[in-house]
Amino acid sequence: MLELYDTTLRDGTQREGISLSVRDKLEIARKIDQLGIHYIEGGWPGANPKDVEFFQQASGLNLKHARLVAFGSTRKAHGSAESDPTLAYLIESGAGVLCIVGKSSAWQVRDVLGTTPDENLEMVGESIAYLKGKGRQTFYDAEHFFDGFKADPEYSKQCLRVAAASGVDCIVLCDTNGGTLPKDVFDIVRQAVATVPGTRIGMHAHNDCELAVANSLAAVEAGATHVQGTINGYGERCGNANLCSILPNLQLKLGHHVVSDEQLASLTDVARSVAEIANLPPDAHLPYVGRSAFAHKAGLHVSAILKSDDAYQHINPLLVGNEKRVLVSELSGRGNIHYKAAEYGLDLDGGREQAQAVVDEIKDLESQGYQFEGAEASFQLLLRKSQPDYRAPFELIAFSANSQRRNGGPAVAEATVKVRVGDELFHTAAEGNGPVNALDVAMRKALLNFYPELAEISLADYKVRVLEGSHGTAARVRVMLESERNGETWTTVGSSENIIEASCRALTDSLEFILTGGKILAPAVS
Repeated sequence: MLELYDTTLRDGTQREGISLSVRDKLEIARKIDQLGIHYIEGGWPGANPKDVEFFQQASGLNLKHARLVAFGSTRKAHGSAESDPTLAYLIESGAGVLCIVGKSSAWQVRDVLGTTPDENLEMVGESIAYLKGKGRQTFYDAEHFFDGFKADPEYSKQCLRVAAASGVDCIVLCDTNGGTLPKDVFDIVRQAVATVPGTRIGMHAHNDCELAVANSLAAVEAGATHVQGTINGYGERCGNANLCSILPNLQLKLGHHVVSDEQLASLTDVARSVAEIANLPPDAHLPYVGRSAFAHKAGLHVSAILKSDDAYQHINPLLVGNEKRVLVSELSGRGNIHYKAAEYGLDLDGGREQAQAVVDEIKDLESQGYQFEGAEASFQLLLRKSQPDYRAPFELIAFSANSQRRNGGPAVAEATVKVRVGDELFHTAAEGNGPVNALDVAMRKALLNFYPELAEISLADYKVRVLEGSHGTAARVRVMLESERNGETWTTVGSSENIIEASCRALTDSLEFILTGGKILAPAVS
């Protein structure tokens, strides 16, 4: 049976930009346990106060599937296992499974560790035997194994033999520098399996050549039955092997039943939850769990998946808890429009002609700097406007906005708008923190008597992108405006050489969208 071992809480925290509290680590451990992973490495007890506290609190985790692992190193050179402080901390952690790292490269032993190859072998063997004697399941992380094997295969094999003879439960071969190619991993793992028959062999890959997942799968095909990695591939330098890719590849592609179908379907939720806890934006382009993993943009592709999802999807995204998405852009065809209209609950009674007219309008607007892929509310509003019975709730006739600084005081922004609602015309003015805010206040002032629900809307985000920098301050800009109401958000877009006009277009779309019953699509997974 294949075992999966998660090291997000130890190796994953070595990623630049990650710093987890004890509470964060406990919460991540619960999420990983939900996924059905067999082992969760909690940290290095004794290395820092947080890891000590984590293991003190870990008894309250009540893990249902995973066993908690404490990580450390072999005894120090010329010492004894019985008096080694690192091994003592491992025992004191209370973890039932212990993993120790030791050198398996002869030159690393001599030049980095500063001891002899024979002494290193004793360090490995004595440390494993000591921990096994304490009744703990013990793993040996053979550090720099692949690089060491290429330079001196006999010494690396000897490290395996010593570990096996000492009663180790699993030997984990580490591609520590992440530079080994899959073919070499396959060949070396196969030799390692033959060197210590009857001993479980594992794989721990780093992603410096973007091959960590491929190397992990190659190791399994060569006979490894234990695979280590991290959620979302977090780790030092370029990261570790991504368990969010390894798990579905093993189960859906190679036919290994590692976790239940229900657990596999929680994969996307776990990946995004861990990113949220780590205070990192989820990588939209990760395989399987990324928001874009099953997103379809090209018109040709969308036309095909309307006939069969298999046309441009290698699996059903629901298997990993993700969702199919169709995007709209200048690359769209009529299929994109029909799909999105159905998603919004709209009927395109005009059929092909109406859909083609929308496609043509999108292409024209995107050539002017609009981008509907990230502004679905503006696109949905465009679709609604294409309906023959559409009636706008208001019409912005005119606007002006300016900023002034008087007598050395703070800048003051003022805006005026002229708005028509039905047969009535309103001319209002307002001040704000800036010209866009002043426009927003002035428009609401004119509309609130008719649409009091606008009082519940607030600005959640505002982004400006210069589209052609060679024109300097006269460049065309794109404004993306995110609005919020009772926890729901929607995004609109405007584009112009005038940043105020672009902002006003995005703002008008935002208010018109919500007033016409725009459908806010909740994500299928959080």
